[in-house]
This record gives sequence, structure tokens and C-alpha cells, in this order.
Amino acid sequence: MNKGEMKRLGDYIREVDVRNRDLEVTKLLGVSISKEFMPSIANTIGTDMSSYKIVEPRQFAYGPVTSRNGDKVSIALYKDDEKAIVSQAYTIFEVKNKQELLPEYLMMWFRRPEFDRYARFKSHGSAREIFSWEEMCDVELPVPPIEQQQKIVSEYEAITHRIRLNEQIITKLEETAQTLYRKMFVDGIDKENLPEGWRMGTLGEVADFTYGKMPDKTSKGDIPIFSGYGIVGYTNIPMYKKQLIIVIARGDAGSGKIVLSPNVFYLTNLAIAILLKDDNMKYYLYYHLLNSDTSTLRSGSAQAQVTINSLFSYEIIIPSNDDYREFDKLISLVNKQMQILIDENMKLTELQSLLLAKMGQGNMVETQNFASLQRGDQQ
Repeated sequence: MNKGEMKRLGDYIREVDVRNRDLEVTKLLGVSISKEFMPSIANTIGTDMSSYKIVEPRQFAYGPVTSRNGDKVSIALYKDDEKAIVSQAYTIFEVKNKQELLPEYLMMWFRRPEFDRYARFKSHGSAREIFSWEEMCDVELPVPPIEQQQKIVSEYEAITHRIRLNEQIITKLEETAQTLYRKMFVDGIDKENLPEGWRMGTLGEVADFTYGKMPDKTSKGDIPIFSGYGIVGYTNIPMYKKQLIIVIARGDAGSGKIVLSPNVFYLTNLAIAILLKDDNMKYYLYYHLLNSDTSTLRSGSAQAQVTINSLFSYEIIIPSNDDYREFDKLISLVNKQMQILIDENMKLTELQSLLLAKMGQGNMVETQNFASLQRGDQQ
């Protein structure tokens, strides 16, 4: 679809301003930068909720303030059946004619990184930068026939459904692993009277540690650059070629948190890798640390951080070799299935991004054999 076929969004939407005057709606929501409605965390004690705005199914809410917002616009399509209320700071709007423009198709357009960049560029103001309603109406987008919109939306939602299904299965597998850990190493275990072959020890007795490094910014490839908080880029240089336990070393939000790395990765300087002397201890130690108060590892006043010295002296329970190796065999099977699903979700997320990118070109993405990915009730 070329520039001449782009349509002005304001011709398809209208602002809605219905207040909660009779206090009939109590479900209070906010909008996240991940473009989803979420339960509000605002303190509403003593607040007059009658001035809050009502949002109904298939209506949009967005926060016009874009400064200090992660370079993203907080905007979402409300999908629940019951009415909700949001702060009067949000702008509510709806599609005038849903036979011309599907709200779900429009929401896909709002999820494009290009929309966020456009909104930030068009934002203005001194104390706070605002993406105004007038600027929203001036957004241009392709509006193909409604049948094509529905096809695009259906494909995107099918991928989203698969990702969420995988996430649910991953959660169940994680719960299974936690149950096995508690059964073997927590229930009925007394630190003062450990089973035969078990003892108290320190992390430094079972592992070495190494800080991550900043990667070469010029290198490109398909090896994940892992910060502990997540994958932050890709390189062609693998630092490690096996899954490791990682401790986030820097950042007030996460320092001391324990995570598992990808199977092949480059580790940034925000984290520390735990290099076990016996790889068969990996899953025991991971769940042991996960269920421990590792926030005590943090030090520093200006910014919380974890050091290798604090890891060396951190106290742990060291079970017998046979016990932790038996656990490792059991959890290896669970983790293998989880990793398959995690890898699949990464590819599906890339496919979603491709669909969103193709919207700007006015044509569909051919997702070859996507039907074969539909798990449905087969899982």
C-alpha cells in the first residue's frame, strides 16, 4: 500500500468521555507501556471515583504523556466484557464504524515500534511532553478491506494464543519442578539435623564465579547477549556454550535475582556466571538459590550490587552427590521441555514482529505452515 492509500485515523475514530457519576463501575485499571490494561496500583483512598472515565469493551484508552515513559505510548484496547474505569488523565476513544476499521487491527498498528517513534517525535510540551488527541487523529495508516483486516488480525491472534498457551505450560512445568525440589530437599529437612551425607557449606565450595563483559558493539550475529534481565541483543561471539546459573549483579530492580541463561550466550557486565565444579548440581543449586533470600547478597549505597566475594561466602545446604544428581536427572527432562517452548515463543514473537512490520507495507505476511503450529487441545 503506497503513501497515497494511507488514511487519516481521525476519520475513523471519536473521543469518548463518560464519567462514573453514579459510581456503578468499581473495576479500576491502568494502562502499561506493554500496551495492556492492568489493575491500577494508585492509592485511591479518599479519591472521588465519580470523575473517573468509563471504558467499555473494544474501546481504547491511552495516556498522552510520553516523556519518561520508556519511549512508548501507553495505549491499549479493552477486551473484557464488563465495564471498567480509568483515571481522568487517560483519553478514551472508539472506532466509529467497525465495518470499516477493526479495533483489533488498529491495536496491531499501535503495537508497531514505528508508531511509538512517531508519537514521541510528535509529542510536545515543556514540563511534560504530550502526544495530543489532535496528533493522534493525524496519524496515517493503511486501511485495507475489512476481510483483509480480519485475516491479518486472525493470524496475529492465533500466534498470540499459541504464545500464551506455551507460557501456561511453562508455568505448569516450573510448578512441577518446584514441587519436586520441595519434596526432596525442603519438606521434613532440619538444618540442625541434616540427613546422612548432607552438610552446610558455602557457594565458594561448589563453584567459581566470573563477571560478564560488555560485548563488541560492532559484532553482529545470532548469539543472544544476555544481561540476566533478558536478551538485550545479538552477537557472533559466544561466551558460554551451555546453560548456567546467573546472578544479576547490578540494578536496584534485580540485583541478587537468580536466573537460568540460554544454552548458548554472551553475558553482559550486569551479571555474574556461576561455574559449578559438578554440573550435575545445576538444577539443585538453581532451585535452592531461587528459594533462598539472595537479596542479602546485595551491597552498596548509591546502587545495589552483588560481588563475587559475597557469593563465595554465601551459605547453602549441600546434599549428598546421589541426591542432587537424582534431582538433576528428573529436572533435566522438565527443563528440556520448557526450553523447547521458550525457544518456540522466541520464534513466534519474531513472527509477530514481522506481521506488524508488514502492515506498513500494505501486504500480508505468508506464515508458511503456521497451521502446523496450532496446538489447541492437543497439548
